[in-house]
Amino acid sequence: MQIEQLQQEIPRIFAPWIAQMGLEVLSAEPGRVRLRLPVKPEFVHVGGVMCGQAAMAAADTAMVLAMMATLGEFRPMTTVQLQTSFLRPVSGTHCLIDAQVLRSGKSLAFGQIDILGEDGKLAAQATTTYALL
Repeated sequence: MQIEQLQQEIPRIFAPWIAQMGLEVLSAEPGRVRLRLPVKPEFVHVGGVMCGQAAMAAADTAMVLAMMATLGEFRPMTTVQLQTSFLRPVSGTHCLIDAQVLRSGKSLAFGQIDILGEDGKLAAQATTTYALL
C-alpha cells in the first residue's frame, strides 16, 4: 500500500480519537512504515513531556499500518501483546514512529516499533504481537 492509501485508511479503520492524534504517514514499504506524530498539548503531562499513553497508541497504530503495507490491505487483527520501554522523554513539536514487521505468519505477527524524539534520538522502543483474525 502507498503512503496516501495508508493515510486515508486511518480515519476509516481506527477509533476517532486515534484519527484526531494527527499521525502523518511519511514513508511506507512492505513490512515497514514511518509516521510523524505532533506533540500536541493534550499529549503532554504535568512534567512537560509527552505521556506514555500517547506513545503507545501511536506505536500500536503504526504497527497495524505496517501490517497493512505487508498484506496489501487491512485484515482484522488484534493486539495480543504490546511491551514498551521508555528510554528518554519526548518533547518538542513532534516525534517519529518507525514500525517494522519482524515476522508475519498465518495467525500471528511480530513487530518492533521505535519512537524517536525530534532530535532523532531513540526515546521509546516497543515490541508487539498481533493475532490475525
